[in-house]
Amino acid sequence: MKIGVIAMQGAFREHEQTLARLGVETLRIRRPEQLSQIDGIIIPGGESTTIGKLLGDFNLMEPLRERILSGLPVFGTCAGMILLAKEIENSNQPRIGTMDIKVARNAFGRQVDSFEVDLEIPEVGQEPVRAVFIRAPYILEVKPSVQVLAKVDDKIVMARQDNMLVSAFHPELTDDLRIHRYFIEKVCKGL
Repeated sequence: MKIGVIAMQGAFREHEQTLARLGVETLRIRRPEQLSQIDGIIIPGGESTTIGKLLGDFNLMEPLRERILSGLPVFGTCAGMILLAKEIENSNQPRIGTMDIKVARNAFGRQVDSFEVDLEIPEVGQEPVRAVFIRAPYILEVKPSVQVLAKVDDKIVMARQDNMLVSAFHPELTDDLRIHRYFIEKVCKGL
């Protein structure tokens, strides 16, 4: 199995390192033709408007959208979650827009308001997951086809819809492999 990681801006190296610890081969995605070489893809955290612009500039937006709609497993973290959302509150920024969610950008506040918390995510295990939130979004609304996986103070911070997994937090910034393992075993292999 080979997982692509959008490698234009953001925490792509950390995702690669996490996947390597799971024994998963990765490919840095920067060109549309690379999409045919992967079995799943991660859209990392970073700055969503910048990543969205770069996806357009590198002619990746439409091919990526088409591959995801055709079933390519995708995991979007933080900015990746924003880019996968069909709707972004008060924004018309470029987005992939494949997941039936509405998100709020920087919803937990500014950089100084970043935080860590232990999350209960039964789908990944009984022990809490340490979650790192950095200028994080959260999900305001989901359609019935979306499964909510985790919340912080009634705010949705992790969800899944078919081949799409999103988190408002950064699992790649901890030593806990369970979220990435869930993506590989349940989202990629489970389809």
